[in-house]
Amino acid sequence: MHTKIFGLMVGLIAIVALSMAAFLAYIEYHNIYERLGDQALSSAVHIANSPEVVDAFSEDNPSELLQQYADHYQRDMDAEFIVIGNNEGERYAHPDEWKIGEAMVGGDNDLALIAGRSYVSVAEGTRGMSLRGKTPVHSSEGEIIGVVSVGFLVQDIHAEMWQRIGVIVLITTVIVVIGALGSMLLSRSIRKDMYGLEPKEIGALYHEREATFAAIREGIISVDSSGLITSINASARKILNVSGEIVGRPVQEIVLETKIPRVLHTKKAEYNDELFINGHTIIVNRQPIMHGNDIQGVVSSFRDKTEMIEMANTLSDIKSYSEDLRAQNHEFTNKLYTLSGYMHLGLIQEAKSFIAHETSSKDKQNDLVTNYIKDTTIQAILVGKYGRASELKVDFSIDRESRLEKLPTHIGESQIISIIGNVINNALEASLTHHQPAVSVSISDYGKDIILEVTDNGQGLSDDLDRVIEKGYSTKGQKRGYGLAIVQALVGEYGGFLEYHRFQGETTVVTIYLPKQLRGGQNDDSSAHL
Repeated sequence: MHTKIFGLMVGLIAIVALSMAAFLAYIEYHNIYERLGDQALSSAVHIANSPEVVDAFSEDNPSELLQQYADHYQRDMDAEFIVIGNNEGERYAHPDEWKIGEAMVGGDNDLALIAGRSYVSVAEGTRGMSLRGKTPVHSSEGEIIGVVSVGFLVQDIHAEMWQRIGVIVLITTVIVVIGALGSMLLSRSIRKDMYGLEPKEIGALYHEREATFAAIREGIISVDSSGLITSINASARKILNVSGEIVGRPVQEIVLETKIPRVLHTKKAEYNDELFINGHTIIVNRQPIMHGNDIQGVVSSFRDKTEMIEMANTLSDIKSYSEDLRAQNHEFTNKLYTLSGYMHLGLIQEAKSFIAHETSSKDKQNDLVTNYIKDTTIQAILVGKYGRASELKVDFSIDRESRLEKLPTHIGESQIISIIGNVINNALEASLTHHQPAVSVSISDYGKDIILEVTDNGQGLSDDLDRVIEKGYSTKGQKRGYGLAIVQALVGEYGGFLEYHRFQGETTVVTIYLPKQLRGGQNDDSSAHL
């Protein structure tokens, strides 16, 4: 067993070390090519843009000045060669002066001389295969008058690469040797502490725990008897919105006002504690880890309930939307009964007047909704709310200045139904406290935001917005107060915001701003209780 553990650890360390060495060698290989390519190209661009080089091309003997410039620059940058040629590819400067006047070789000048591009290439030259940076030389009028080529020999690059690989191999060897020594000491210690379990059994238990952590969608965090975190899974990190090194830190630093120390003290499990953390409603369980009568730690598991609540609220909003349509249908049925009564009584003129009035009112409504509100979902919501308001005997109107094109694709239908539906429903219900209830809606998409403004003449609330949108806060009784909280959460997801104002003691205005382009922004409640 001792030999098996030792061999396993040494083999693992060797495999990891060799893999990392191979990876680093690969990275070094490409880094050297990229670095020298960038160096060659930047040097070529610098030379090509130098006024001395550009001016030299207009001289009777360009080679005299260009050769001096190239020799000086080549010594400074330690390049293998710097070649300057004219627009025909004839050399004006070359490390071997006897080659001046001959044609440049390699066949890779066309992109510079014809296309006017700067680039890095690998080609065979008079000194061998080389990595080259090439760029055109432009006259003051912008005409291509020559080309600059700065290069490094590939064999020199390979030599530098092998030198670095040698250092990597040496470091890897040292790591493997140190790992072997450490493995020997570790295997001796493990033999004392593994309670008679075989390595396969220990490995099986470890993989079982990791698989369990990965399979559980709940957040799990465990602490030892001192309250130091011993493990935390990915779901817990996401729910708690934490990152970095967590294990070994006191749980109070990660979770504010945590209730885990209470379980460490009482040694009693706690189940189904419903809390609100980072904008999510979660259900928390806390289980002590006992060894005889001694507590060794606590495991806390928590699952997100917010998604289920939001889904239920969305279904409730859709149901409300359906009820609005039902109310509209009910209202029209009543009007048909009224019309039928006129006809049955022979009151033809009254029937005509009733039809004319309803037709005129309906035409105005439809003209405003269909001609100026282009989005079909918003049209359907407003038509439904017309029916609902009519059933409640509320004067419901839409600002004639309202204008709205089709909603951006990032705004979902169910979300906009929930946003508009909740705000208008609140306004309709609030307006009923007035002897002449009235609600008006204004929608516009001027500028960068879609702006929804809902005004009612109800008694409103005296609290500020932070209090009004608090989840569960309501003056209408228990199990209420979720509408504006849901609206605030949805608006925040789109990077928008909500305003609540009370004017002159009789008018309440709720304004919602939704960006046409998603720019993020979410509510963040940092209070956490586990």
